[in-house]
Amino acid sequence: MHVADRTTTVGFLYPGYSAEDDYPRLERLIGGGVRFPLVHTDMGEDAHRVDALREMGAIHRLTGGLAELKRYDVDAVVWACTSASFIYGRQGAGQQAEELAEAAGVPASSTSFAFVDALQALGVRSVSVAATYPEDVAGYFVRFLEDSGIRVAQVSGRGIITAAEVGTLSREQVLDLAQANDHEDAEAVLLPDTALHTAAWLDDLEQAVGKTVLTANQVTVWEGLRLAGDTAARDGLGRLFRQVTPLPPSAR
Repeated sequence: MHVADRTTTVGFLYPGYSAEDDYPRLERLIGGGVRFPLVHTDMGEDAHRVDALREMGAIHRLTGGLAELKRYDVDAVVWACTSASFIYGRQGAGQQAEELAEAAGVPASSTSFAFVDALQALGVRSVSVAATYPEDVAGYFVRFLEDSGIRVAQVSGRGIITAAEVGTLSREQVLDLAQANDHEDAEAVLLPDTALHTAAWLDDLEQAVGKTVLTANQVTVWEGLRLAGDTAARDGLGRLFRQVTPLPPSAR
């Protein structure tokens, strides 16, 4: 449980520059007792392409930012990237997280596992994926979810190549992305790109869709707090944060 008289510090490794301002925004929305230092990793080529994503998620790129994060005495570290974790499959993404934890000396995870842990915590088994990625990359996320016991009722999206372009999408475009890619058999809609701004609109997204919506930056912060032992309920951040749920074992 959350300990009120101490600050929980979660460090985030974020590739490049696009929607990194979601993290200080989420820190402000939570409103005290947390710190979210963020370090930008060298993403290499900004491309939602399999070879570029595998290089982006290489462990040397992640560990290169740890020295700066360690100055903040972090309680946990999260690789704030979905595509450059699920692109390795469950086994490879698990190894990535384990190597990151060993190098950091604290619990570590990635956005891909954050989605699975959040879905398990909420008891959600069927989802729709509203992807910003090209179709082939989105397919890797579908396989990652299915290998984790999650049924994907539908996957579709915008086919955007670069994170920089994803970061320019407006509130109306993000709401439309979620609504247009819902499915009647899905218990939740997932927006799986940390390059996508969503922090300011989490409750708006759920109201627009009429069901649980999980976004990449939202679940990444939730996962980091979970790993650090902070499970306090909080308003204004979607269903995932509103309720204190039994925490699942790590999906790795």
